[in-house]
Amino acid sequence: MNKSIRSRALTGTALAVAVSTVLTACGGEDSSSDAKAEGTPSATPAAAVKDPLVATFDGGLYILDGESLKLSRTIELSGFNRVNPAGDEDHVVVSTDTGFRVLDATGQTFTGIEYKGAKPGHVVRHAGRTVLFTDGTGEVNVFDPADLSSGRKPEGRTYTSAEAHHGVAIELADGELLSTLGTEEKRTGALVLDRNNKEITRNEKCPGVHGEAAARNEAIAVGCENGVLIYQDGKFTKVDAPDDYGRIGNQAGSDISPVLLGDYKTDPEAELERPTRVSLIDTENKKLRLVDLGTSYSFRSLARGPEGEALVLGTDGAIHVIDQNSGEIEKKIPAVGKWQEPLDWQQARPTLFVRDDTAYVSEPGKKALHAIDLATGRKITSVTLPESTNELSGVVAGH
Repeated sequence: MNKSIRSRALTGTALAVAVSTVLTACGGEDSSSDAKAEGTPSATPAAAVKDPLVATFDGGLYILDGESLKLSRTIELSGFNRVNPAGDEDHVVVSTDTGFRVLDATGQTFTGIEYKGAKPGHVVRHAGRTVLFTDGTGEVNVFDPADLSSGRKPEGRTYTSAEAHHGVAIELADGELLSTLGTEEKRTGALVLDRNNKEITRNEKCPGVHGEAAARNEAIAVGCENGVLIYQDGKFTKVDAPDDYGRIGNQAGSDISPVLLGDYKTDPEAELERPTRVSLIDTENKKLRLVDLGTSYSFRSLARGPEGEALVLGTDGAIHVIDQNSGEIEKKIPAVGKWQEPLDWQQARPTLFVRDDTAYVSEPGKKALHAIDLATGRKITSVTLPESTNELSGVVAGH
């Protein structure tokens, strides 16, 4: 199995002065009592951070100002942690050893809201709902991220898969819930439930199902080892890969484009395949196109731009901007130095996170983080952090 898919199952843009701000260990001096107590809520709230970013490092989290990239707070948190937008202007969801925990990134403190369970996996945002899938239990939790502002655990929908597996789920605008099917040993496809969790339909012709993305007109796709499975207007459609084994396990969607961006791998025996091609999936015409970048990339390399353009951070150090309709590579934006994807998927590698028309790119080898204007290709600002970062995310609502 590709290391990048194992999740925890084996587990507005403002221009700043283009200068590099060096932050040494003194950045950690802002750590409050919550940091010393493994991320427990602080009795004294910190000053608010504007449009915060959150980056993980070995031993904790960095909270940074989204405009200046200034390190505002360090929170100590042991274990391998993952981070995703929660879906509002203030919070992110942190996947920890004990479950999903909600971090008030703006307030720089954990809220105390937790969805406990072994191997917390995918976090999906769509149609004003956030969906958590806990791999170790098969439990799905759905909530309105606006309710997080109360500081209390939101009332929401729950569903438990027939068997625990490394899965993903997404709730549609009409209340239908798409959730993957599988066991710890084998994943086969997806089913769709109505508002009362009664099954409407299913499709089990998607071996190794992994990842999801939503396109325009609410076309929902999940990846397979031989293409993608698309659910739209009440029915499933399989789009086959051009190869017998053509795995699309990670995808990125845009609400303004019918085309999804996916990775593409063809060697089922590889310890780590370093592909150079990506897939563009047209959900309207149900067709798949491959684009050769001329460089490899990783599962943390895919994103979408403000116009729906497909963005891929290559190991050549550039962000490859692809016209999602023609498949043409429009430009390459220098971002970081050349790098190679490590064999262990939990090891740090450059990561791409896009918000509005700004690309945020980490460079672990230099303990650096960069903000880049996608329109001009200009590096807005950079920062050096005390430790090398791994995952990178931030708040998203209102952008």
